Amino acid sequence: MDWGKLNRLQSIFHPTSGNTVMLAIDHGYFQGPTTGLKNPQETVKTLLPYADCLFATRGIVRTCVEENTRVPLFLRVSGGPSILGELSNEDVTVSMKDAVRLNAAGVGLSIFVGAQNEDRTVSNLAKVVNEAQEYGIPVLAITAVGRDMVRDARYLGLACRIAAEIGADIVKTYYCEHFESVVKSCPVPIVIAGGKKILEKDALQMARNAIDEGAVGVDMGRNIFQSESPTAMIQAVRKIVHEGATVDDAYALFEKLNDHKPLA
Repeated sequence: MDWGKLNRLQSIFHPTSGNTVMLAIDHGYFQGPTTGLKNPQETVKTLLPYADCLFATRGIVRTCVEENTRVPLFLRVSGGPSILGELSNEDVTVSMKDAVRLNAAGVGLSIFVGAQNEDRTVSNLAKVVNEAQEYGIPVLAITAVGRDMVRDARYLGLACRIAAEIGADIVKTYYCEHFESVVKSCPVPIVIAGGKKILEKDALQMARNAIDEGAVGVDMGRNIFQSESPTAMIQAVRKIVHEGATVDDAYALFEKLNDHKPLA
């Protein structure tokens, strides 16, 4: 890995813990104005100070993120279908030149292993890796799960390994039972997706389990911006990811900071 690429990738990891709390707010590219992201400017302003990295679309970066931000940006570069269509029918939607214009620390896209357009999305990843390599930009592969896919270690291990073999520098996947086997079979770092909104303490437990079993952090969205107190929740997640806190200690911090001010 060349120096520039390594430098960009390392920028998203905390210098002490070596882990990362990525804030995912790219959901609007297929869900539209979902809860917690109906006013993306407010979401960014409220939560960005607590994130090690922001994962967003170029439209949100250009309209909602201050140009002087010091938080590294990972840019979603795939899209196409909405929740009304076939989600695996994605294309590459952003050029690497535009990612450079936005000073992205990295780019990310979804692959749908086992879904209708598996070959297309894996080919998309290969094309993005090839182009990103020319600019020294890291690539995050997201192991998206189709409607009929089971989120177990066998399936996620397959998807993560394929992503790494194609050339992804980091992989985002779901936490599952026997997650440690997924991590061990993937030669690049793994961060976990938060997935659908669950109870705050359950989300903290998931983060704790994932870190204990080898994840290098989280790329969490709905379980932060849809929390009853998003700023409290992201700080509680940070306490686990960066300080090694127990779930009880992290949840106690959440309750202490809870201002009961959800985002629109």
